[in-house]
Amino acid sequence: MTSYTIPGMHVREHTVEVPLDWNAPGETIQVFARELVDPTRKDEDLPCLVFLQGGPGGKGPRPTGPDGWIGQALKKYRVVLMDQRGTGRSTPVTGRRMAAMSAEAGADYLACFRADSIVADAEHLRKTVFGGKRWSTLGQSYGGFLTLTYLSKAPEALTACYVTGGLASIDPSAAEVYRRTYPRVAAKNREFYRRYPHNVERVGRIADVLAESDVRLPDGDRLTVRRFQSLGIDFGMKPGYERIHWLIDEAFDGNELSDTFRAQVLGLSAYLGNPLFAALQESIYGSGDGATAWAAEAERARHPEFAEDARPLLFTGEMMYPWMFAEIRGLRPFQGAVEVLAQRSHWPELYDLQRLAANDVPVAAAVYFDDMYVDSGLQLDTARRVGNVQAWVTNEYEHDGIGAQRVFERLTELVDAIGGGVRDA
Repeated sequence: MTSYTIPGMHVREHTVEVPLDWNAPGETIQVFARELVDPTRKDEDLPCLVFLQGGPGGKGPRPTGPDGWIGQALKKYRVVLMDQRGTGRSTPVTGRRMAAMSAEAGADYLACFRADSIVADAEHLRKTVFGGKRWSTLGQSYGGFLTLTYLSKAPEALTACYVTGGLASIDPSAAEVYRRTYPRVAAKNREFYRRYPHNVERVGRIADVLAESDVRLPDGDRLTVRRFQSLGIDFGMKPGYERIHWLIDEAFDGNELSDTFRAQVLGLSAYLGNPLFAALQESIYGSGDGATAWAAEAERARHPEFAEDARPLLFTGEMMYPWMFAEIRGLRPFQGAVEVLAQRSHWPELYDLQRLAANDVPVAAAVYFDDMYVDSGLQLDTARRVGNVQAWVTNEYEHDGIGAQRVFERLTELVDAIGGGVRDA
């Protein structure tokens, strides 16, 4: 076991071997986690808080110091940062690996990287590395989806659950998610142009150049209008408007799109560091009978205001489209597999509705009222239907509110106020 100290945090590294398919053990993969503790308390018997990262396809944070929620949590806990299977140092899913598989085999492989498997990995880690003691969870975004699966499958493992922007609908439906998402994304576009009205003309000019010219990114991919539109995925974060504004500010070198602009667009849209985020974006809603069937693409056809030739040009949000797996170099090896997944008509159930209704594990959830990614209406419906959930509804933060120390602090206050346990019980 490797251990070392970053100023303010003592770190221990853990690697465990787990089945690729928990339902049919055979091939194995590795799951990696970092354990953080206040250096002055590294030998104390502290309770654990496991962080369930957003995603899908999110690796654990790489902290540089005891800042934000991590610094807050280290006052009480050992913090466990798990690289979800397929990410970081947990046997990553790569384009090279996917290119060696047929479409069907690739789909079966990717289906092993959903919430049920991630929860099984966490349970194995808890039992084998952390002595089987109950622990608390903090789920950010997709980590909230994982929390609901965890409460469905192994509530006896949990002392308390904290969720930030991620109470998924417990009636999973990709079609319903995107039906609600497009109007919210349109509203974010209106706010962006209200804040920076001069960008209406500049964004339109960029789109015209892309439509009329063969503009290439540094990796050789053609930059299309629809790929440019996909940068709106950042509008749901607090500084997202500003990041896209400054990108657009340096878009032109004379009458041509600048090298700076093209390099930044590549970095924002290549998915080289997190291909699972794109590949599994709709499959995370597969539950029971029914195909996800490229729900974001189907819903887009009902919203002509998002057309590539519409002006003002509207950016899209957290939507993955079939064309991405043909046009984006890093996603091409996934194309056959994701096409198969999109048509898969039966999935394991993600949530146990009876168990969730009877839940007695304290759950405190920050629901961001204007959240672009996870609909607040669906979140509040889940809060009403899952036992022992306290929902804190706020419009003070965007989806990245977990970066503000107050958010985790507020959630722990809610659990503490009802006697929620920090200690193993």
